[in-house]
Amino acid sequence: MLWLALFYLAPLITLLRLSLSTLPSRFAVDAELDWNIGNYTTAFTDFAPQFGRAFLYAGTATVFTILIGFPLAYVIAFRGGRFKTLLLGLVVIPFFTSYLIRTIAWRSLLADTGQVVQLFDTLRLSGFFETVGIMDNGRVLNTPAAVIGGLTYNFLPFMILPIYVSLEKIDPRMVDAAHDLYSTSVEAFRKIVVPLALPGVFAGTLLTFIPAAGDFVNALYLGSPNTTMIGNSIQDQFLVQNNIPLASAMSFVLMFIITVFVIIYSRFFGTEDLT
Repeated sequence: MLWLALFYLAPLITLLRLSLSTLPSRFAVDAELDWNIGNYTTAFTDFAPQFGRAFLYAGTATVFTILIGFPLAYVIAFRGGRFKTLLLGLVVIPFFTSYLIRTIAWRSLLADTGQVVQLFDTLRLSGFFETVGIMDNGRVLNTPAAVIGGLTYNFLPFMILPIYVSLEKIDPRMVDAAHDLYSTSVEAFRKIVVPLALPGVFAGTLLTFIPAAGDFVNALYLGSPNTTMIGNSIQDQFLVQNNIPLASAMSFVLMFIITVFVIIYSRFFGTEDLT
């Protein structure tokens, strides 16, 4: 309990106090506690688009991580064989490099002269990607698609690993029994593998969505002023504008919304599915 109070409750209470305070001037250091709820009003009214983009981008990236991560986890768990450890290592290897460096590397890949745009041009897919909104005037960088792509890439391991753990617990004899009862491979997958893998999907969703919603690195390096997320606005208020009370209020609003999401999520799916 002491550690909980020291490393969680104390910073949270400090942040709450700051969110209800006012700075005497822009360059002041100490905020005066005057129970100023105007910071919360400003957070809700002036930064609603940034909140909306944060949850939209995070939600979209989470869906993509499921669509990409589930097949990869399935292949590793059931088709990996003696290469299973190597494949898991490839999933974890990106963590050996700084999150910031990985994102900046994607900035080079998505640049106007980068390999991704050149590949699209070579395959004559630029027109199609313009139509579906992935490219904007021949560019991939500084678009919502680039930000969502960066979030998907950076948080994909957080989806693959929990799903893999759930799949690894499945007894192969259950699938064999389904085949013995004349179930097709698709039916066995849908009725046995998917339900038993859902705990991993649920856990991966939380591990992906929550940090992605507060992320600011991808929008900063892969996006534009039109794709800023709430994390970027909080960073700006803290480090540039020195409006610490407003930044604290924005942080609390973000935590509140995410907490509500987690409560609803757990209510629908049950916390026992996360173990």
